[in-house]
Amino acid sequence: MPNRHSLFWKLAILLVGFCLLMIGLSMSWGRHMETQNAFLSDEARTTLTEYAAEAEQAWARGGAAGVDAWLAEMANKEQVWINVLGPDLQSLSSTHLTPEQARKITFLRGIDWPVSRRVIGLPWMRVPFVEHPEQGLLVIELPERLMPGQYRLFWQFMTNGIIPGLFTLLLCVGLYRMLIMPLIQLREQANAWRADQLSARVASSTTSRQDELGELGRAFDDMAERLQGTVALQQQLLRDLSHELRTPLSRLRVASEGHTDVEQLRERLGREVDCMQRLVEDALQLAWLDTERAPMSNEPIQVQALWEMLAEDACFESTWPSTQLQCALDASCWIQGNLNSLAQALENILRNAIRHSPANGMIRLDGRRQGNYWLLWLEDQGGGVDEAELERIFAPFTRLDGSRPGDGGFGLGLSIARNAIARQGGRLWAQNTGQGLRLNMQLPVASEG
Repeated sequence: MPNRHSLFWKLAILLVGFCLLMIGLSMSWGRHMETQNAFLSDEARTTLTEYAAEAEQAWARGGAAGVDAWLAEMANKEQVWINVLGPDLQSLSSTHLTPEQARKITFLRGIDWPVSRRVIGLPWMRVPFVEHPEQGLLVIELPERLMPGQYRLFWQFMTNGIIPGLFTLLLCVGLYRMLIMPLIQLREQANAWRADQLSARVASSTTSRQDELGELGRAFDDMAERLQGTVALQQQLLRDLSHELRTPLSRLRVASEGHTDVEQLRERLGREVDCMQRLVEDALQLAWLDTERAPMSNEPIQVQALWEMLAEDACFESTWPSTQLQCALDASCWIQGNLNSLAQALENILRNAIRHSPANGMIRLDGRRQGNYWLLWLEDQGGGVDEAELERIFAPFTRLDGSRPGDGGFGLGLSIARNAIARQGGRLWAQNTGQGLRLNMQLPVASEG
């Protein structure tokens, strides 16, 4: 079922409103025009009333002879049957009514009555005398020029053609603004992408909508943002990777062209190849984490057990005693995440802490629960970094020469760790403690059951 902001309801309201408007217009305006076309115009009423006044004056001045003279004059003016009748509906002229005429005067219409054009022939109208209505009346076959509905065809064309056409045009404009304009904006953004203009975004008038087209516009913008970031990252990785590979390649060339004995050359080749392999693997891992959006399989993970495994490996690699890698978390710390991804992130953080800590330094993992999250932190004694560099250390290939003691690595470990933790719904950030650097991790609590 469409939600209340769905485009379906907007279209339904627009179309139903348009149909109701057209039906109402057809009924009310059509009835109004039909009524207007059924009655005599004011001009026609005035003309007939003037004729009645002239007939009354003719009868008052000359009786039947006066009426005859007036009728003769009217015969030249109006090409219709006209007569003047008394109160008994008998002719006041010298010409008596024929049986056919006598029959017709029983169906006379007043000038205020509706006149139908469906009746065969012209209607006969009765107009009482103006000053003394009781003395007589004018009977006239209504002239064609005075018939109502002279502009019937025009008004029918307006009512049934022009006005519905205008409202239909307004409907089309509404549909265009509602449907076509957002699609045009989406097409323009797609064309901008095709022209490598990845910074193009859909207009806010579309993305602010609460219907399906608004969701599509926001999805387009999210996709553009993601695509722009991915392309920028790949370009940056390519530049940094090519730069980082130059050093071991240069050393390999020097070693191969020198007079180093075979064993030293073999050792040098192995060391440089291992260096380049780690560099390429880390760069590919970072690129994969940034571009991969498939859902990860999550499971409950006991952080204490994971730390023990990682600490054992780290002690073997670095020759540090296990007493220098402390964990203040107990067995109750369970988080929800992907074991391999979280292990890789925590391992990179731990290796970074060992690399930048003095040989006798202490590294400590601790944390506390905050609602539905565990806040974990790992502290070293490496001296910390400048406050302005706390965010930059997570950028790929970032090595803050001189800011922290130690060397080694390619500046990819923390970038990989942040991406891995972010993919599990967590966050990673850094802060100084005064003695070293603290890396904070916020991870979701393991779901029960």
